[in-house]
Amino acid sequence: GKQRSAADGHSGKLCLPVPDDRLLARIRRYLTRRRHLAASLLEPLVESGKLYADSRANAVFLLVAGKVNRPVGAELRGTGSRVWRGMAPGTLKHSGYFWIGAQSSQKIILCESAIDAISCFQMHPDRICISTSGVRANPCWLRGLIAREFEIHCGFDADAAGDAAAIQMITLHPTVKRLRPPAHDWNDALASGQ
Repeated sequence: GKQRSAADGHSGKLCLPVPDDRLLARIRRYLTRRRHLAASLLEPLVESGKLYADSRANAVFLLVAGKVNRPVGAELRGTGSRVWRGMAPGTLKHSGYFWIGAQSSQKIILCESAIDAISCFQMHPDRICISTSGVRANPCWLRGLIAREFEIHCGFDADAAGDAAAIQMITLHPTVKRLRPPAHDWNDALASGQ
């Protein structure tokens, strides 16, 4: 049978997609035209390697950990006609996150995806916006950010799952506040010009 190797959290070896720069223009087009993200926000991410295209024309958003921003995984987002999202094999969601923002900021907004985090940052450029890569009420890195006295808002989607996770997060971490996106999610809010 299958070996149960994930228990120690390290043996499912991280397998990041190989960058394919020929498809970068397609990723940029998708993110700017279809998702309304500002090219000026995407460029620093591309230059730093936190955003790239893979050979299947997926947008790859790196999850990083620690001050050195060591890659621990990636969110993948299809840019074709079929809506597709996934994670790179071996991603350690609990170890790190995708983030964008003003490094000097003391204010963090948690979002459900990398695209939402970028959208949120476009609307709140004085913040650090972090993706939890899904609806997760208690990512284990959250405690460390709270300990460093960041002002943290849960900006999960304005839906039942987002609200439930936000309530759970605030119950566990009472200093966290809720910040509902003005539309279903931050990208919808951006697209509708809210």
